[in-house]
Amino acid sequence: MPLTSSGFITFEGIEGAGKTTQARLLCEYLAGKGIQHVFTREPGGTVIGEKIRAVLLDPQSRNMVPVSELLLYGAARSQHIEEVISPSLAEGKVVVCDRFTDATIAYQGHGREIPMNVIRIVNSLASADIKPDLTILLDCDPQVGLSRARARNQAIGDASATRFDDEELGFHRRVREGYLEIARQDTQRVRVIPADHSAEKVAKQITSHVSRRLGLS
Repeated sequence: MPLTSSGFITFEGIEGAGKTTQARLLCEYLAGKGIQHVFTREPGGTVIGEKIRAVLLDPQSRNMVPVSELLLYGAARSQHIEEVISPSLAEGKVVVCDRFTDATIAYQGHGREIPMNVIRIVNSLASADIKPDLTILLDCDPQVGLSRARARNQAIGDASATRFDDEELGFHRRVREGYLEIARQDTQRVRVIPADHSAEKVAKQITSHVSRRLGLS
């Protein structure tokens, strides 16, 4: 019988920081511990959310205005909370999510420079004020991250998720600084981990934080 240990863990970082890889490695760790868990992502995680994701990440959406982008992320998140996150937490499962509200603050707030009071209103409404118990922020230089992201998309032939990769470097620098500012303001929740180490070393640091937060060690 799998164990239950409810907790909401999010992964954040700029493009190419390795979030998805590390989130999946954490899920493998939780499975090995017999912990019931759900892996999901934003935008996405639901049928409606994945359709919104396709619009948001499509390079042909490059003319989307920032507020439209913000509201689409909010719409996808609201559906995600209702269908996946809230029910899973209620069942006592660990929810591992690739991006959440911090991404909106970093990308649409710092990156797009939408006023933070607007960001807070949309985040609060869309998330039903649900907050992560632990956030893993994978930090790397934007030039390094972008190089990784573009090489990855080219290697897998994915031309459908490159809109943010195509943003100018200044945008990604603002996003990174936004993330680091979030970490400075919430040291209890956010753990900053350098993403320039080996995947194994990064994963070990993550599992250490998660184990302590979930009381597994």
